[in-house]
Amino acid sequence: MASKGDERSRGVDAMSDGGGAGIGFFRSVDEVSERLAEAGYLASTAVATTVFLADRLGKPLLVEGPAGVGKTELAKAVARVAGARLVRLQCYEGIDESRALYEWNHAKQLLRITAGRGETWDEARTDIFGEEFLLSRPLLTAIRGSEPTVLLIDETDKADLEVEGLLLEVLSDFQVTVPELGTITAGRRPFVVLTSNATRELSEALRRRCLFLHIDFPDAELEQRIVRSRVPGLDAALAESLVRVVGSLRAMELRKAPSVAETIDWARTLLALGADTLEESVVRDSLGVVLKHQDDVLTAGRKLTLT
Repeated sequence: MASKGDERSRGVDAMSDGGGAGIGFFRSVDEVSERLAEAGYLASTAVATTVFLADRLGKPLLVEGPAGVGKTELAKAVARVAGARLVRLQCYEGIDESRALYEWNHAKQLLRITAGRGETWDEARTDIFGEEFLLSRPLLTAIRGSEPTVLLIDETDKADLEVEGLLLEVLSDFQVTVPELGTITAGRRPFVVLTSNATRELSEALRRRCLFLHIDFPDAELEQRIVRSRVPGLDAALAESLVRVVGSLRAMELRKAPSVAETIDWARTLLALGADTLEESVVRDSLGVVLKHQDDVLTAGRKLTLT
């Protein structure tokens, strides 16, 4: 009977020999957990399993959840542990193909045309639509890359439907057609992470092309581990009290619930203030670290009770 290590080795060898469409960053779910933890990202079993499957199957990973739960940081952590280049497409309202895929360097093209006066248009056109004048944006950059790459498409739900349609084309075959140059196919498939805060519903077509992962706020035990790993000088009892108060804040009807990153910031604040315990005066004086709207601060001030 083959050992588990032998099975892992054969799986990786098969992928490297072209036996599958996988990326090849990880050998097992346990390895995902261990390596992400070494990079400072404490992943739940569900997160580690889905990351492993996305890597093994070579499928994009769609990560949804509230703001500040570690969706973007997950992609960054995968890139760090894999020694891969991180290519980030930050989505926003109004982003278009020229910002996501590619555009031509019009100023440089104009200079070339001006310098080549006396040439026919056909002669000039052959030059100005060459590689020298092409400006690669994140999607094309990731497709053309020959080194290990993590493509982060951040806050996908903020992009327009037209860009979502572009993503469908790119993520289906991992290739891009530039009319003047032809079809550019990925020589090495990137590990793709799409994040969404669910401010709008993404299309079923896009979801079908991805593995899905929902990340919510961590449970108290995991959040304590995260905070203590990121703020090593924090006392265990203080970390427990801090996470309990943050949990109480998240249970309130606030405009913006505190993120994990803000919990970490609050822990660093307490250390900076020299606080040994979570006294009421310290909490109320530093609420602005975790709450970013005045009405949220007022709500917390009325409802928060420390025991």
